[in-house]
Amino acid sequence: MAFSVNDWETPDDVRLSPRERVALLIIEAELRQDRRLVHRMRVTSGRPRFQRGLWLPLAFLLLAGASAFTAVVGIRTSDPSLLWCFALLWPLTLMQGFRLLCRTTRRRPPSSGASPWL
Repeated sequence: MAFSVNDWETPDDVRLSPRERVALLIIEAELRQDRRLVHRMRVTSGRPRFQRGLWLPLAFLLLAGASAFTAVVGIRTSDPSLLWCFALLWPLTLMQGFRLLCRTTRRRPPSSGASPWL
């Protein structure tokens, strides 16, 4: 990919010499060739996708499992403490399920192949 000195836009208050512009273009071209860096820039732009995308479904599954367990065991044993635990866990499970549903149905802008930094 060939760049010319005039392709690089700068804010109005910043003045770079042609030599500085060429040096920056060379540095950017070298950084774009580093696949690990490009991947990390994509992952860390905004929120990290892996960490953000993992915790909500995991929390929902754990709460749903705990709610089901306390409901079944509480009903079978007629233990009031287990039924109260279910009564406390169930709204939290519904809230996490609603958050998960909202996140999965949220419209996302179409992603272009270019990084927002470029």
